[in-house]
Order: sequence, then C-alpha cells, then structure tokens
Amino acid sequence: MRIVQRFSSAFAIGLTTAVFAFASFNVQAQEVLHVYGPGGPAPAMKEAAQAFGSANKITVEVAAGPTPQWVDKAKTDADVVFSGAENMMSDFAKALPGVFDLKNAEPLYLRPVAILVRPGNPKRITGFRDVLKPGIKVMAVAGAGQTGLWEDVAGRTGDIALVRAFRKNLVFPEAPNSAEARKRWTEQPDIDVWLIWNIWQVANPELAQLVEMDEPFRIYRDTGVVLTHRGAERAQAKAFVAFLQSPQGQSIFAKWGWNKP
Repeated sequence: MRIVQRFSSAFAIGLTTAVFAFASFNVQAQEVLHVYGPGGPAPAMKEAAQAFGSANKITVEVAAGPTPQWVDKAKTDADVVFSGAENMMSDFAKALPGVFDLKNAEPLYLRPVAILVRPGNPKRITGFRDVLKPGIKVMAVAGAGQTGLWEDVAGRTGDIALVRAFRKNLVFPEAPNSAEARKRWTEQPDIDVWLIWNIWQVANPELAQLVEMDEPFRIYRDTGVVLTHRGAERAQAKAFVAFLQSPQGQSIFAKWGWNKP
C-alpha cells in the first residue's frame, strides 16, 4: 500500500513539474515582434500592437521615445520601424544602416499641427495670429518629427512679417524633441503656447487645452512604417503592418487624433 502511495505521489509531482515546464516552454516559445519608433505615434501604435497580439496570440513589443533610447537594440532585433514624419524616417535609415530599405517605407496616417494652451486658455488664444501678439511666450520643437515645423507654419502665406513676429515670441533654446518639450511645459508655467501636433494633447489632456490651427496655417505630417529586412522574412511582421492599415487599425489611430485616409 505504501509503495502505491509513494508511486502516486511521485507521479503527481512529476506530472505537475511537466505541466509547469510545458507552460514555461509555451511562454518562452511564443513569437515576439519588436517594433521601434518615436513617442508621438506610440499611444496608437501600442494599442494596435495589443489588439493584434491578442488576436494572433503573439507578443508585439513596442519601444518608443527619443532615438538614443532604443537604436542600439533595434540594430539587432527590429522587425518594424515607425516614424513621426518623413524626415524622421530618413534619419532612422541613417541611424540604422542596412537594417531596412528607405524606399519601402509606407505612410500610414496624417495629423495636423495644433496650438496647445494652458487649461482654461487664460491668454484667450483663438488662432495663429493670436500667438503672434507681443508678450506671448511660445515653445516649439527643433528636432525629431518637428524639424522646421514652426517655420513651415509661420511662413505658410509667404509673409516674412509673420515669421519675424513668431520668432520674437519663441522661447529659446527650442526643445530637441517632444518628450523634452512636455517636460518644459510642465516645469515652466510661464510658457503660454506649445506649437505641436494635436496628438500630444489627445495623449495628455490634463496638461493642455487644444486650439485648432486655423487655415491657411494648418499643415500635416505623417506617421510611416517600414519592415526591416528581418521583419520582411516573418509572416507575422507583415501581417502586423497590414493590420495597421486595416479598418480596425484606422479606428485605433483615429481615436488618438490621426486622420483616416
């Protein structure tokens, strides 16, 4: 009887160990896609990654933020790279030499530039010309997906006086990226206006109020996506890019402020 009990106990322990080992193997064996890009499109990209991953029983890891935070790792395992502007995608191609072919990048969605103001809009900003009034302190970003943005907006009509007026109100030095701009906006309450893409207010509604950019000053830039050479060999990576362009992907990006095609 004791022999049978010992055998049963040993069998139960062995079975339990096998179950845990199998479960552990399944977790380890689950396919993982690695996706890299900037912080602006990240909220939409992460939600899309979660939706695609859940539906396809795959892990889609999205690393986003300033390029130096992820570029070294991306050189070895990136399957998909996304950007926040065409110039940014070109910069990624330079930072990741041989990782992907720039001509294969695909624009996905556009978003407009916007005027962000303090909650309650204390300076009563209603459009771009209000931003040019004397005494208004404006923050802009000089790098990443906003390189040249404020000059594009201020110079839209071909009137150099508007460029001069905007520059007089500009806070220097300009922020190098959107993450640093967000930090300055939080730490420097004397800044009245933040010129940036609308999506940043959608992602941070408690920090700022959005004033839509009026015509003819409104401009757009896109988020694009590209399969790396590694990703082009993986069916799930190609399926993820297709998902981003699907109706469900469009709805996710629209939720975060991106225009549908």
